[in-house]
Amino acid sequence: MGEVRVPKDALYAAQTQRAVENFPISGRTLSSHHIAALGQIKRAAAIANAELEVIDTETRDAIVKGAEEVIAGKHDDQFPIDIFQTGSGTSSNMNTNEVVATLATGFKGSKVHPNDHVNASQSSNDVFPSSIHIAAYEAVEHALLPKLDQLATSLEKKAKEFANIVKAGRTHLMDATPIMLGQEFSGYAAQVRKGIDRVKDAEKNLAELPLGGTAVGTGINTPEGFSERVIALIAENMDLPFRQADNHFEAQAAQDSLVEMSGALRVVAVSFVKIANDLRWASSGPRCGLGEITLPDLQPGSSIMPGKINPVLPEATVQVAAQVIGNDQTIAFAGAQGNFDLLVMLPVMAIDLLESINCLGAVAGLLAERCVDGIVANPEHCLELAESSASIVTPLNRYIGYENAAKIAKHAVKEKMTVKESALDLGFVERGEISEEDLDKALNVADMTHPKAGK
Repeated sequence: MGEVRVPKDALYAAQTQRAVENFPISGRTLSSHHIAALGQIKRAAAIANAELEVIDTETRDAIVKGAEEVIAGKHDDQFPIDIFQTGSGTSSNMNTNEVVATLATGFKGSKVHPNDHVNASQSSNDVFPSSIHIAAYEAVEHALLPKLDQLATSLEKKAKEFANIVKAGRTHLMDATPIMLGQEFSGYAAQVRKGIDRVKDAEKNLAELPLGGTAVGTGINTPEGFSERVIALIAENMDLPFRQADNHFEAQAAQDSLVEMSGALRVVAVSFVKIANDLRWASSGPRCGLGEITLPDLQPGSSIMPGKINPVLPEATVQVAAQVIGNDQTIAFAGAQGNFDLLVMLPVMAIDLLESINCLGAVAGLLAERCVDGIVANPEHCLELAESSASIVTPLNRYIGYENAAKIAKHAVKEKMTVKESALDLGFVERGEISEEDLDKALNVADMTHPKAGK
């Protein structure tokens, strides 16, 4: 293919440089999680190859040392290839081979070859999809799940703190029967907890690695026992439960497990939109909105309106959710592009899946720490709104019937009076259709939030 000029201080070589020149597209490159995952594979492969007498122990030691520097993130700047590249990720696999080979050559003092040594018993077609699984699983475990748990815990604490604060319920954004503020927050916490369960379920299939399948899943050029050993070494080094793919042909020709994980992340994102928007609505004001809760003041909200404070973290959360939902669309489309024996949209699936995982984790932690933990309820205002809602007429159904209760509600709204005042004004107590004692009992808004306890 002719000569190619490689920067003199680069650890990579010609194949990487060709890819840099071929794909100047987006400026987006592999994430640090993904680079480290490729390093994990090269480290484990060197150990397994030495045990199976594919390479000598001196070469093994040099490769392992180089791979461990890659894992530690010391050479992330040596991975310059755009994410929009060959769909198998071959360019990035060779980038890794070249970087590790250069490092290993320096440690060993003699040539370590990127293909013959670093890539021994491997193919890009099994290495690159395996690296996505490894990177995504590690990111889920360390960047996402702990932050989701933090957010769920923060919401659960607020649910307990607000357990006795009664407020107006709302359906269709219209007044409904009362609810406790703590009950609403318990619903938010449950959404996050269920999201955690969904992600953990998707993790089970993400733990399968196609390593050892090489080009098309048959394992050509791989010594017997390599697949089991290399995966065991990765699992041991990372303390994560990776296992060999049940079917190497499925594991390379399709990436349904990545699509599944993205789908679970999409559900979490949808939950975040619901929670964040409720926090925005409930804190709207402070004078002309609902004002039932107050969010922490984090920064000035306007360059022109002095004193204005905006719900910036809920807004950031919704933006992250929008990105995750968009990423899921890309991943779903890409996941449908498996042609015969290989899916060739792997790099874009990798970058979008890892972005979704990391952004969801980051914003969950920030929402918990810098927003939810500092929420203050406004109980008097909550009670005032709850008692002013015409929908609290609902318990009167069993005393005077639906039609009469509707008359009271409509009269209350029209005349701008409370439900009790409306019932008295329309003469229901005077005519003896309901006693004032029963009227007061039925219109106790706190009892309406626990109807069984109120009986």
